[in-house]
Amino acid sequence: MTTDTTVRVVKAIVRAPDPLTYTAVSNHLNSTATVEVAARPPRPYQGPVDVAVFVAERLTVEVMSALRRLKEALGVPVVLIPSEIDRADLFTAVECNVVAVLPRAAATHARIEEAVLTAAAGGGVLPSRLLGELLRQIERMQREILSPSGLHASGLTPREIGVLRLMSEGLDTAEIAEQMCLSERAVKRVVFGVTRRLNLRNRPHAVAYALRSGVI
Repeated sequence: MTTDTTVRVVKAIVRAPDPLTYTAVSNHLNSTATVEVAARPPRPYQGPVDVAVFVAERLTVEVMSALRRLKEALGVPVVLIPSEIDRADLFTAVECNVVAVLPRAAATHARIEEAVLTAAAGGGVLPSRLLGELLRQIERMQREILSPSGLHASGLTPREIGVLRLMSEGLDTAEIAEQMCLSERAVKRVVFGVTRRLNLRNRPHAVAYALRSGVI
């Protein structure tokens, strides 16, 4: 029996405010066995890559615009290394696919590599004070904006959550309709609406999305 010891190499792009910083971050990541930095392309953002590392002094309007362009072009998770970050900017950064924030003063080589690998694996890294602020912002958004409109932070309505919860318990369309006092056609419309709006492939994918969102 053979054991596969191949190490998956994460491909990353690096963006920095000056050539010196770009070279330092790129050279370090390229020196590891787990990360490869993509060469700078002729155009600002080209794939395929797994993660973007974005170094900035602070989250200015220009930096936010660059993050939005990056999200639109590649859609990959972003490791942000700012010299300073305002708590008010955190939610906007998260909307731009930022999943890890490393204050520049604490961004050692080991932490940068760890953040890149964590982001590529679907995880996130936030200092505790920023995580607490993010959770408070999400709670305020749910309480003041989404709940009055019958919505949830997951993008699902209470009816959609109810259908998906029963679906996850193994009930078929007829049983869900009976439980929720709906017609079978209405249940099918709910499922179709969820999968189409959130670009989900099928019913199991919709249930998996609801589970990952923590609503069922």
